[in-house]
Order: sequence, then C-alpha cells, then structure tokens
Amino acid sequence: MESTRTREAMPEFDPFERDDKPAHECGIFGIVAPDADVARLTFFGLYALQHRGQESAGIAVSNGRGLRYYKQMGLVSHVFNEDNLRPLVGHFAIGHTRYSTTGSSKLENAQPFVVESALGPLAVGHNGNLSNAAALRRELLLRGVGLTSTSDSEVITQMLAGGEGRTWEEKLRVFMVRAQGAYCLTVLTRDALFAVRDPWGLHPLCLGRLGDRGWVVASESCALGTIGAQFVREVEPGEILMLTEEGPQVIARMPAARSAACLFEYIYFARPDSVLQGASLHAVRVSQGRELARESPADADVVIPVPDSAVPAAIGYAQESGIPYSEGLIKNRYIGRTFIQPDDQLRKVGISLKFNALAENLAGKRVVLIDDSIVRGNTSGPIVRLLREAGATEVHIRVCSPPIRHPCFLGVDMASYPELIAHRMSIPEIQRHLGADSLAYLSLDGLIRSTRREPGNFCKGCFIGEYPVDIEVLDKELFEVR
Repeated sequence: MESTRTREAMPEFDPFERDDKPAHECGIFGIVAPDADVARLTFFGLYALQHRGQESAGIAVSNGRGLRYYKQMGLVSHVFNEDNLRPLVGHFAIGHTRYSTTGSSKLENAQPFVVESALGPLAVGHNGNLSNAAALRRELLLRGVGLTSTSDSEVITQMLAGGEGRTWEEKLRVFMVRAQGAYCLTVLTRDALFAVRDPWGLHPLCLGRLGDRGWVVASESCALGTIGAQFVREVEPGEILMLTEEGPQVIARMPAARSAACLFEYIYFARPDSVLQGASLHAVRVSQGRELARESPADADVVIPVPDSAVPAAIGYAQESGIPYSEGLIKNRYIGRTFIQPDDQLRKVGISLKFNALAENLAGKRVVLIDDSIVRGNTSGPIVRLLREAGATEVHIRVCSPPIRHPCFLGVDMASYPELIAHRMSIPEIQRHLGADSLAYLSLDGLIRSTRREPGNFCKGCFIGEYPVDIEVLDKELFEVR
C-alpha cells in the first residue's frame, strides 16, 4: 500500500468530547435469592456491567408484597451508598445501568421504570431500542396513557402494565407480538422476575445459578462471576423466562426465523472475560487480530494496541505476523470522568491528556497500530501524530472491524450518517485524513470467521446497511420537548 503522510485539515482533539467509539447500550441485571441481600448483590452485578452504560443507575426490589426502588444519575458507585441500599429489602431485585439510545440523559429516563397496575406493582429494565417506538408511543397517548419520560423503555413498561392479558405471562406474549427491534428485559412483579429476549437475539442475556436457591440473569456472564454465581446458559432469542423461589420456568419461546446477534458485542461492547455462544470474547478478539494479520500484513517492527479494548486483537496480530507485541500508549482511564474542564493551555495538549506515548518503545520503529473500530475518526489522527512525535518512523493502522458506513437503530448509539467517517470517505481518503502510512480494515467475512458462528446469525446493519427488522429512522431525542 502506498505510503503517505499528507493529512487533511483536522480539528484539535478534545479528550472531553465523545470517544471515537460506538457508545455503549445498557446493562441489566436480575436476581431471585430468598436468603441473600439482593440489593447489595445487584449493586455489585451492576458494577460489573458499568462498561455498558455510565449515565444513570437504578435498583428495584420486591419483598412479595410491594416494590421499593432507587435510581439516580451517575455511575453505579456514585449513585448507591449504604443509606440508600439499606431500605431495599426483599427476595427479588432488578438493576439497570444506562446509556441513552432513545431519550436524552436525564433522571426522568433513568431505569428501572416502576408503575402500579391492575395486577400489582411492576418494574422494568430494558437494554436495546424498539424500531417501532414512535407508533407504539402514539398509540399509548391516544389511549390516554400519560408518559413522564421520552424513553422507549417507558413505552414498554406501559404496554405491559395496561396491555391485553389477564396474567403477566399473557401480557408479555402480547408485547412480543407487537414490539419490533432490540430488547432484553428484566421485568419485576410482586412475586416473580421475568427475563425476556427479543426474537432475533440482538443483544446478550444469560442465566446463572447462585448457591442452592438463587437465580440470576444479566446482560453478560462477567456479572455472574462477580457475585459468585455460576453460568447456566444464555436466555434464548424469543424466550420468556420466569424466575421464582421454585427456580426458572420457560413461559414461551417465540424466536425469529433466524437470529441476528449484534457483531459489536464481539468487537467492542462486551467485556473480554464474558462468554457469548460458548466462546470467550478474549479468544474471539485474539482471533480477529490473527485474521487481520493474514488479510492485511505490514512490514513493521512492533505491534501496539489502542488501549484497552484493542489489546487482545493486537496480541493476535503479533502472534500471527511474528512482529513483536509491545505497549506504546498508556491510557489515563479517568480523564473523562471529571466535570472540571481544562483551560486553553491544557486543551492544546490534546490527545496527551488521554494517552501518554512510551517513546522508548516507539523511537525509530515502524509501528502497526491496532484499533477495534473507527467511527468518527476524531481520535485516530491525533494518536498517529502522538506516535510520530514519540519517534515512530511509520504508523500502519489496522482495524479489527469492517468500515462502519451506517448507523445502528437497534440499541447502539453509533453516530449519524454525516458523522461516520467511512460513510463520507473512501479508505484511501481516511488514510490521508489520519496521516497514516497505511490503513486496512478486517473484512466482514474475516470478522465472522473469528466468532466461529454461522454467517447468517448476525446483524450486519452498521457495516452493509441491511437490518433484520424494518427500521423507522428516529432521532435519539425525537420525543424531547424542544
């Protein structure tokens, strides 16, 4: 590939702006444990799922008679303390940590949503995005249902609370017939916990066992291990699972003709110590790096990752290519967690606020820089510049996903068409824009091979623009009062 260092004009990187990554979705957790402090266990389960959403957190608990809940804006560790956990006493609990996909980031949209219904109290936690949310919301309003938020998750809650059916099981079946799009749900009633996964299995949900009498559901298996629960199986696409003190019971299975798991769970979202479809995500990401090395070799001296998410893929690339692996960038993991804005002098430092380069590992070296994805392209160029300033003689970017040319409408905040660099530029143009000596992406076939699953079992919408369900294009803040 032709080497070039010509770069188009690029704005200075602001480390306090959004990362150049797909934004996370949400994390959901549920537990039935008669002999345990379920609120405290839910807190630690949410702590393990914090990577999936950092805007708000909440826990709802049932004692068999009524529900209590607490939710607030902020990280799990900031929202909860001993004082607000103490009143949350019961045998059943659900928890939620949110990244907003429909509805802005504000307390009214925090979850779980809790309402009173003819069948008793109801709390709902939701990960995903309904593609027909606007039509369902309009139907509720025309029926006279008052809505207090701008989230499709409240639409789900009200559909269940006031929908057809004499039991929660019947209401859940009716909901699944009406809803389109991505949803993993934890549904808490007075005396049961329901776990629900959409018919396409777009996002993950798993079941675990805690001791002799406890049962847990969570977005990822890493949350099970955190509280000492043992992984049992995944909740199947289209499955409604009821958990009580008697154990889990399958209420219904309503799968689509084929599953359509989100590929970005394998690339970036899920923690590397989680397991999806029986595969360790760390191993899958190492395999992505190996595939990338076979497809797009580079003549270089060292392989380095963009920390932390690209580390397994960089290990795989180094193993397959024979080029030594090394650290070249050290990440300040907490720079985005402060609300204190840098002054003009610090803003000029730019990418160095977020990363420090290890000059002794870079000086005089031809570098292969491994990243898991490039969405907007607003951090890759400054990183290339940082590596050159540290003495790298060449920088070859290798990306462990195909070019992202389309938004996601099914629960991932993937940016809009104008924001996606691969939508508006060709790969050679992106290379010039970033100032790299070469740029290559993993092919879609190579990515799917790394998962060891059948090609037809994935949603590929953000790569090729084909989605498993009909898409109604919605602005994230469509329902906000302007």
